Amino acid sequence: MTLRVTFLGTSGAVPTAQRNPSAIHVNREGEELLFDCGEGTQRQMMRFRTGFSISAIFLTHVHGDHVLGLPGLLQTLDFNDRAEPLAIHTPRGTRHTVEDLVGALDTRLGYPVEVREVAPGEVVHKREEYEIRAFRTEHRTRSVGYALVEADRKGRFDRERAEALGVPVGPKFSALHSGESVELDDGTVIDPEQVVGPPRSGRKVVYTGDTRPSEAVREVADRADLLIHDATFGDDWAGRARETGHATAREAGELAAGAGVKRLALTHVSSRYAGDASRLAREAREECEGAFVAEDGMEIEVSFPD
Repeated sequence: MTLRVTFLGTSGAVPTAQRNPSAIHVNREGEELLFDCGEGTQRQMMRFRTGFSISAIFLTHVHGDHVLGLPGLLQTLDFNDRAEPLAIHTPRGTRHTVEDLVGALDTRLGYPVEVREVAPGEVVHKREEYEIRAFRTEHRTRSVGYALVEADRKGRFDRERAEALGVPVGPKFSALHSGESVELDDGTVIDPEQVVGPPRSGRKVVYTGDTRPSEAVREVADRADLLIHDATFGDDWAGRARETGHATAREAGELAAGAGVKRLALTHVSSRYAGDASRLAREAREECEGAFVAEDGMEIEVSFPD
């Protein structure tokens, strides 16, 4: 089952020749989701071939480097004859700002756009197999992060055990794996727990947007398969990180290690490190072995925990 994360923009507030402003594309089994939409996001989508079949957009906050790509992207979707409604999620208290951005287009879009305000703790996007939850972040404005959390999967089916119990190969296997008891020809009843293991965890991807490291983020990121965390600065600018509501790479690494995160992607890299961001990776890895600096165009396939 595909869960692919493509980094469309990994720069801080100021773009560089190598890094576009913030945007992340997620493809889960063909459903496409966009997290933040900095200037030039639509061109990055073309460049890295993610496609434009987005079902929803999730904004962490409305600073320009996270939202100024919206008007162009919405117009391109219109030119591509989109008809399906598009939901744009944004922190509570920012709906009018986003609506003003949508309204800046001197045209009437050929598809409905609904701007939905979200609050920390809310399930903002729900499907049968996964949901997206908003969580509290600490920035200089109204802001949230988002966690994509899959439902538990069925336990493993023990075919050898089932056959040893006399269950014939065929439909009864499927019934047991689906949680139904079955009756054999001799009247023996076999229950699912006799041949099916405990439920297995789904995958979890957490995106913070811009934030200071916080207990709220650590709780949400607990045992995440991929944490995408603000790492705007290195140790050399730790004071600036505190002043501006951002995190250092080391702080992101400390948080990820405390949360038992499997992989940590450092993003929102300041233009101060435009030539070489290796120090950010080095400082984060001193705290969390699975840390790396995300680059524009990088694709991450998120595998199941087991």
